[in-house]
Amino acid sequence: MDLAEADPKGLVRESYRIEGITPGECRSIFMDWALSLPLGAAVPEAARRLIAAYGEANPGHPMTMVLHEALAAPDSPPRRRGGRTGRQGLGP
Repeated sequence: MDLAEADPKGLVRESYRIEGITPGECRSIFMDWALSLPLGAAVPEAARRLIAAYGEANPGHPMTMVLHEALAAPDSPPRRRGGRTGRQGLGP
């Protein structure tokens, strides 16, 4: 995957240019970025490409932290939340 495919709108590139950007702002940009990827694009592969392009030169940047968090496995498996079964107490 090339850089243009990994960041089609340049959102992540621009986040590295914003002085004083916060982790919360980076998470918001990350969500916009992830939603802008073409259908079928692998988010982990794109995140690795962006880390290689921007994160290695900026290890302390909040966006680098967010991209690394995107590669980490979730702490717990997803659970069912709500719905008819959840209201009736029949869930796990």
